[in-house]
Amino acid sequence: MMLSHTRARELDKFIEDHLLPDTLFRMRVRKAVHEICSFLKERCFRGAPHRVRVSKVVKGGSSGKGTTLRGRSDADLVVFLSELRSFQEQLDRRGEFIQEIRRQLEAFQRDTETGVQFEIQESRWENPRVLSFKFCSPELNNTVEFDVLPAFDVLGLQTAGPEPHIHEDYRPDPQIYVRLINECTRLGKEGEFSPCFTELQRAFLRQRPTKLKSLIRLVKHWYQLCRERLGKPLPPQYALELLTVYAWERGCKETSFSTAEGFRTVLELVVDYQNLCIYWTKYYDFENPIIGQYLRRQLKQPRPVILDPADPTGNVAGGPGGDGWWRLAQVAAAWLGYPCMENWDGSPVGSWDVGLRGKSQDSWTCAIL
Repeated sequence: MMLSHTRARELDKFIEDHLLPDTLFRMRVRKAVHEICSFLKERCFRGAPHRVRVSKVVKGGSSGKGTTLRGRSDADLVVFLSELRSFQEQLDRRGEFIQEIRRQLEAFQRDTETGVQFEIQESRWENPRVLSFKFCSPELNNTVEFDVLPAFDVLGLQTAGPEPHIHEDYRPDPQIYVRLINECTRLGKEGEFSPCFTELQRAFLRQRPTKLKSLIRLVKHWYQLCRERLGKPLPPQYALELLTVYAWERGCKETSFSTAEGFRTVLELVVDYQNLCIYWTKYYDFENPIIGQYLRRQLKQPRPVILDPADPTGNVAGGPGGDGWWRLAQVAAAWLGYPCMENWDGSPVGSWDVGLRGKSQDSWTCAIL
């Protein structure tokens, strides 16, 4: 059944039938991720010219956040290396480590007889920030797409394996963000070092209620439909995920809610993108003068602004450049009249009262109208 023809009261069933990954699929993907994590940590740099120690490998992306869509198997793996001791070193040396990972993957495929295969994508950048490849093994019915990113372990959190468990009240030392802001400002690389904060990004979403994650899946599915129809440019998918969290925080905060109302609220926010200015104070706030001054400057940027809750230098909305938000807003406005936005009697589904002014405990928006 197509989402556009699904009635509002049937959206939960649509998610269950079409978007939630089945148990066997999850188990196979988890096994593939475990195999690649073990390779990166235990074997990958064994023959490197200089001793390289992997302090940890953390799974990010949809797999790490618990919002994977059925049939879409991808994983971001952030490799924290002890040899990277600053943001500058990460910028300067990441290409070197990516080349070594690529070399070892190719050697592993030649040497093994297990049928494991890697399809490594060519990068057009001289100093790439990510190594992308597809992984296939006899146990998988389809491939798993991986993005591997070397990173500086600025947080220094001790985690076991790719599944870090961060206490809900954890808050980084403000000096970490002062250092990030100073380096990003000096280098002109705002948002460049977000992989360093993967553990916080995944904790921010992973700790959310199950039904909110289902709503995020629905919004992501809608975004994928838009991307298939419109192509590029579009806003980053991560911006839509955060917009969904914001809508729930401001308008609901309940573990049980109307999926249709939540979906409508997100689409209305997309339509009103020119007034979006969203940020969270879970991991950073205005108390430190350097961070506070920087945040005020960030929030004065042209709309839309959606700051990464783990990285204040990253405006994941992408700013006003291009027409991606405008194009997405046109589609969202049309969808507000679709059957999935109608009650059983044909009346329009209601939406949550989120507003674009005011303040809540965890996040708030400000809008210059």
